[in-house]
Amino acid sequence: MSKSSFSRRKFIGTSLLSSIGLSSIPALSFANSNPAFKKDSETIKLGFIGVGRQAMGLLNNMMNNPSVDVIAGADVYEIKLQRFKERVARNYQEHQREAKEVRLYADYKELLANPEVDAVVIASPDHWHAMMAIDACHAGKDIYLEKPLTFTIHEGQELIKAVRGNNIVLAVGSMQRSAANFQHAVRMVQKGNLGKITEVLVNVGTPPHPKPYDLPKQEIPTGLDWKTWTGPLPDIHYNEELNPPISLNPEQNEKVWGAWRWYEETGGGLMTDWGAHMIDIAQWGIGMDRNGPVEIIPATDSSPLTYFYPNDVKIHITPFDEGRQGVKFFGEKGWIKVSRGQYDTNVPACERKFSNEETRFNAHHVDFIDSVKMRKDPIVPVEIGHSTCTSCTLGNIAHKLGRPLKWDPTKQVFIDDFEANTHLHYVYQHGYTLG
Repeated sequence: MSKSSFSRRKFIGTSLLSSIGLSSIPALSFANSNPAFKKDSETIKLGFIGVGRQAMGLLNNMMNNPSVDVIAGADVYEIKLQRFKERVARNYQEHQREAKEVRLYADYKELLANPEVDAVVIASPDHWHAMMAIDACHAGKDIYLEKPLTFTIHEGQELIKAVRGNNIVLAVGSMQRSAANFQHAVRMVQKGNLGKITEVLVNVGTPPHPKPYDLPKQEIPTGLDWKTWTGPLPDIHYNEELNPPISLNPEQNEKVWGAWRWYEETGGGLMTDWGAHMIDIAQWGIGMDRNGPVEIIPATDSSPLTYFYPNDVKIHITPFDEGRQGVKFFGEKGWIKVSRGQYDTNVPACERKFSNEETRFNAHHVDFIDSVKMRKDPIVPVEIGHSTCTSCTLGNIAHKLGRPLKWDPTKQVFIDDFEANTHLHYVYQHGYTLG
């Protein structure tokens, strides 16, 4: 990509963000206290932690930016590290840029110890997010962290402390915030064009909650450190669906997403996978993205999972209309419906058409790099990522316990509920601890 075309794309992203008036997200000044501080004219040197399927897409997007050099990768699966190295070399060649040496690590802590790395992209399974990100904070590395922010609510609380205590720029991969159709939907809601909002429908997919791990045991492939992959989790056996195999000659990439997302031992199901996108937009629209619900009612045969918020808005987790993942805001004057690549409303004052370019997420990754250079909070900082992730996890806890829950979003505890509060975290195994 030429510098001129990149600059146009960057301008599109910036203008979209500024048009919505995100005054609730301050541009915090970190002075120059972070070792990763960069002047605006300098190149940001990135390392990738976790180089599976999601990382490959992030790699392409980050390397479209001429302000980025990718110089390191870490993973517990040797063949995926080799693919990463080949992809980086291919990207440098395709963009007609001078290739950089790429260092590969089996241990992510060795990557964090590399003084040449300014920032890291963390695209590991969810149960590793908090430990890796907190370690990166202590190493002085800025962070692009895939959603959901953390595996447990307690982990998110500790990550916020590490980010702010070390003056780190952390961007969360809830990338829909950088697409014009989602931004416009939120702006119309917040401007009052729908009147008072009464309820919001959020479709994260069906079934939303994770299920017990039931995959058969398989032999661990050569080159995969399965013990490290499981890390702090209680012992679980290997199945290739958790870490889908690839080949390099001939090249055959993952045919499916890692199934760790769908099992309660290793993920949060669609509640955290798609909820980290759609619940994020719903809370943003109703002004609760730095707050949270006060009551959670689990689904029954006749009613959906429902969140009650302190501003008297209800969010229902349920399929609606054509059934695709999305958000539908209902107000006194009508509704707005938004999903990936789509936007619709029955309120004339809210109508707008969007080009394919406007509904893409390119600006999200540009925003991260710009935030690193400018030492400011990105469009999805750690507190918002935590609020979204918390709400997703609260839904799973209510489902697990099968009863209504009262939540204090300020203290971030369940009210007078010892049993529910035991689900804020789990006991790490094998000697692992948080930062």
